[in-house]
Amino acid sequence: MIQDKRFVSGRIKSIGFAVKGAYKLVTTEHSIMVQFSLMILMIIAGFYFHISREEWMLQILAFGLVLAIEGLNTAVEKIADFIHPEFHNRIGFIKDIAAGAVLFAAFSAIAVGALIYVPKIFNF
Repeated sequence: MIQDKRFVSGRIKSIGFAVKGAYKLVTTEHSIMVQFSLMILMIIAGFYFHISREEWMLQILAFGLVLAIEGLNTAVEKIADFIHPEFHNRIGFIKDIAAGAVLFAAFSAIAVGALIYVPKIFNF
């Protein structure tokens, strides 16, 4: 593949690759499918509860963070499996660390969701 060194056409191609990668994530990776579905539910909940602009920003950042970190985790797993298809303790360690990063992001998103929706659901 020849690299496009022109600024505008190169950026357009980069965006195309990114969209293709996001589509592959959402259509092939089960963890992303679940998290993407939860994102859709949270968007619906946001409209239902009429959350504020600031709450929308926090919610968008939260699920964007989870999906982004999960995408990186998937990439780490795929490349680790490509490099060393058999089980190996060091590869397992690397995969566990990447999964741990997803867990941190997910806990943060849960905290944001709880701060936004618990008061609305229970009328605090």
